[in-house]
Amino acid sequence: MHPGANVARVRDPGPDAGAPRETEYRPPHPLDLHATIGIHRRGPRDPTMTVAGSVIWRASRTPEGIAALALRETAPGTVRAAAWGPGAAWALAQVPALCGALDDRDAFEPAAHPLVADLHRRHPGLRLSRTDLTFDALAVAVLEQKVTGLQAFGAWRRLVTWFGERVPGPTPVPMFAPPTIEQWRTIPSWAWHRAGVEPPQSRAIVTAAKRGRSLVAAVEAASDRDTPLTAIRGIGAWTAAEVRIRAFGDPDAVSVGDYHLAHEVGFALTGHRTDDEGMLRLLASWPGHRQRVIRLIRLGGPREPRRGPRLAPEDHRDR
Repeated sequence: MHPGANVARVRDPGPDAGAPRETEYRPPHPLDLHATIGIHRRGPRDPTMTVAGSVIWRASRTPEGIAALALRETAPGTVRAAAWGPGAAWALAQVPALCGALDDRDAFEPAAHPLVADLHRRHPGLRLSRTDLTFDALAVAVLEQKVTGLQAFGAWRRLVTWFGERVPGPTPVPMFAPPTIEQWRTIPSWAWHRAGVEPPQSRAIVTAAKRGRSLVAAVEAASDRDTPLTAIRGIGAWTAAEVRIRAFGDPDAVSVGDYHLAHEVGFALTGHRTDDEGMLRLLASWPGHRQRVIRLIRLGGPREPRRGPRLAPEDHRDR
């Protein structure tokens, strides 16, 4: 029985891909599957990732073609995976990394702060996931620059649905793999506008797509992955950090310049807000593992009471 069997009543058959490829992953450590992989979901209506019951579904464009992947924890310590499409073998081979198998926590010292030590104790199954799909992570991060999550998620959903490719398999809803690099490059200006994307963000994605595979290869080969990314106009330190977090599971990446992050870290660790400089001072107690601390804080740390209205999204599509 494949992982999607328990959602058969609501599944959407999609393009026919025949029988799935299947495998099991048994991590040698505790694994919270949903907390680990959830970072890749871009809003509740993300066409590339959804959750139906206990099953996590992902649609991706692998180096070998599109694939639908279903993941379900069938027993403590066992993840059952099934995949459909030409990229199914690659998607299954990627499951351990997606579940945090390459995440090395040996040098992490949570005891530097009692809250971090407590969160680490309470969430032993949190691992840092990686997709190894660099351009997808870059496109998502650029769309999230300087806008609300609601705006970014909506733009991602529209562009992937309009220009991506429907994946095969019994997905619970229609799901789409992101566009190819060439397709990102050729999205017309009217479509960016209609999706709610500001010109600086669309230009950054198109500029990166023009460099195509050479940019991806440079990022993947570099010891300092920020350098080839930030050489692209419109891509700065915040965007590069977001790419490293999702594509490579970087345990030390910090998204400096984030609208909320410094406030969240400061409040959790000191009870008071701070700025980026103050956040970096606080996180210096965990060299090499600053992203891990951030993930723990966001998973279970104290939240500052809201004092005012949420930032209102600005819709420029009718301009």
